[in-house]
Amino acid sequence: MTSAPLAERLSIPSGPLFFPVTAYGPDGALDLDVYRAHVRRGVEAGAAAVFACCGTGEFHALTPEEFGTCVRAAVEAAGGRVPVVAGTGYGTALAVRYARLAEAAGADGLLAMPPYLVVAGQEGLLRHYRELAAATALPVIVYQRDNAVLTPRTAVALARTDGVIGLKDGLGDLDLMQRVVSALRTEGLDGFLCFNGLPTAEQTQLAYRGIGVTLYSSAVFCFVPEIALAFHRALREGDDTTAHRLLDGFYRPFVELRAQGAGYAVSLVKAGVRLRGLDVGGVRPPLHEPAPEHIERLARLVERGRALTEGAE
Repeated sequence: MTSAPLAERLSIPSGPLFFPVTAYGPDGALDLDVYRAHVRRGVEAGAAAVFACCGTGEFHALTPEEFGTCVRAAVEAAGGRVPVVAGTGYGTALAVRYARLAEAAGADGLLAMPPYLVVAGQEGLLRHYRELAAATALPVIVYQRDNAVLTPRTAVALARTDGVIGLKDGLGDLDLMQRVVSALRTEGLDGFLCFNGLPTAEQTQLAYRGIGVTLYSSAVFCFVPEIALAFHRALREGDDTTAHRLLDGFYRPFVELRAQGAGYAVSLVKAGVRLRGLDVGGVRPPLHEPAPEHIERLARLVERGRALTEGAE
């Protein structure tokens, strides 16, 4: 069930792309009430789309049954106001299974994360994503990172594949992305969505904007949407002074704090959501919680970042 064509909805730069964390209760089970509240808050704050059960949402830690339940809860909380994109991944058979669960739960699209573990060639990657795209009526965005890196030629082939509508770059190779964007443009495929999917994408978004990639994910939006929105507004309006102030005063220190622990791209974000008053629980293993001193630094940084946004209003 699609409220509007996903490519059309995501091409409107109306707000950051929201990747909610998955909420767990004290017993470690899903807390769907808290999860719905988290998704609702993000939508009401101005998210352009909800990417449920993806990297920040601990896709790797969810059973298929939990995944389907969680996606359905996100769809309910979004209430058709913005599209809901669900993660999928692992090998082709499991990726198809998760895709069909997402479709049954009412998702509007899929984010295809890299195949599990194996390092495949371009022919195998292309076959994997084509089989995934053919398995449901949902449009697919391919997540490029780690063991799933596409050449410009493969990106063009994917852009010509029915059901594949975009590429999320989590690699950070600007030379490669420039060549991908150029190849798509040369082939008349400018409508293919490309966006910056690096952790804390705001840190690199000025550079991505320079090569024509204007969409980006925002983990910061999970816990301080006012900062993420101020930065997004600055980019949209060409206000580089405000963008630089937020980069220097909040985003760079946050990235440096995130680098203090393995897995902090998820667990530190989840700690940030708890700091803002919503108890989404901890992370599931093999991830671990941030050190207490790092959470204290995060709390101070959040306050500093919020103060910096006052001049951006």
